[in-house]
Amino acid sequence: MLKAFSTYCKQNNLIKPNNTVLLTVSGGIDSVVMCELFHQSKLKFAIAHCNFQLRGKESVQDELFVEELSEKYNVPYHSIAFDTKNHAKKNKLSTQVAARDLRYQWFEEIRNQFNYHSIATAHHQNDSIETFFINLLRGTGIKGLHGILPIQGKIIRPLLFARKHELISFAKKYKLKHREDSSNTSDKYLRNKIRNSLIPLLNDINKNAESNILSSIHNLKFAEAIYEKEIRKQTSKFFEDKNGVIQISIAQIKKLNPIEPYLFELLYPLGFNSALVNEIISTIDAESGKQFYSETHRLIKDRNYFLVEKRNNSFKEDLEFNVLKNTKNISINKQLFCFKTMKRTSTTKLKTPTSVALLDYDKLIFPLTIRKWKKGDAFYPFGMKGKKKLSDYFIDKKLSLLEKENCWILESNGNIVWLAEQRIDERYKITEHTKKIYFVELSK
Repeated sequence: MLKAFSTYCKQNNLIKPNNTVLLTVSGGIDSVVMCELFHQSKLKFAIAHCNFQLRGKESVQDELFVEELSEKYNVPYHSIAFDTKNHAKKNKLSTQVAARDLRYQWFEEIRNQFNYHSIATAHHQNDSIETFFINLLRGTGIKGLHGILPIQGKIIRPLLFARKHELISFAKKYKLKHREDSSNTSDKYLRNKIRNSLIPLLNDINKNAESNILSSIHNLKFAEAIYEKEIRKQTSKFFEDKNGVIQISIAQIKKLNPIEPYLFELLYPLGFNSALVNEIISTIDAESGKQFYSETHRLIKDRNYFLVEKRNNSFKEDLEFNVLKNTKNISINKQLFCFKTMKRTSTTKLKTPTSVALLDYDKLIFPLTIRKWKKGDAFYPFGMKGKKKLSDYFIDKKLSLLEKENCWILESNGNIVWLAEQRIDERYKITEHTKKIYFVELSK
């Protein structure tokens, strides 16, 4: 076991002789064996333990046991107690997800604070098999089928070379004491159901089930590498991030066959599952305007693009901001409106970028209003004769739904004076009779 541990760590470049590794120790047999292997290998390590306060006295006894373990090995010890249930409730998370988030955030804080090189968890091959089935049931795609990786960032898994029965044998050989987690026998959690029910059933069907699954996981890692290379190559042709809005070219997507894997790999990290991706694909030749929602993002089918943005940027029609005569600037959602007055002179340049509006100050009635556009809004576009509804103007300009939603209006006494970043109103333009100019700029 010791030789296999050393070989595995060297092959995967997990630990260097002078590095101190932070071992995450629950007190269970897996993490206890990990401590012993580090000790026998004469590697530098520290121990970290989390008390999630979910099992009453058991949790307290686990913490005391791990503290004694650190004393046995004479290594630095770090511990923390979490109010896991409250954190889960407050953030609307499952208990398992809450515990995972809390511990990994804390582990990283400790690693940085004490300058530990990496964080080691005691995951082994059986854990990798369970993760394979968890991800298979969740529909995560090929990325979820590689099991647990030996290294991810600063997290290493030095026991992935071993099966559970091998760790048990090692613990018996060296008479290693450990704690039993009573929750491991409960089928309350998906992982436990897979461990306690599915895996034994598969072993009954085929005595080599676990070995064959591990072999498949190994092969899937290579398939995934080839798959990802192709996905990156193709998606770079139709994927673009513009100021936080993801644009996916529909024309380029339609050239792909099949479309689904490419779009799935782009959208799954944003919360869109395979069922939603299939719905999105079904609208590819439909009229624009259809919207789809994940927990974190919104996707809009536009004329030429699928547009994706975070949901907290969603359109709010009732947003309004007053602009007084002495207002210098107003900040709205990472956008900045700046205002100033200036005298009209013969040298005043009237040609400006779309981000700037030059208005006749004496025609304005304060306070002005900054707001989003509403149905029925109309104005007199600069350089054009007559009145035009904003909805028609947007159609003429072929603006996407997101672009429409992100349009701000500057209003004076109920009249639109500037459709920000588009056009001012003809009635408020600078003329030869203008004495004072009102300068407005919108920057991001």
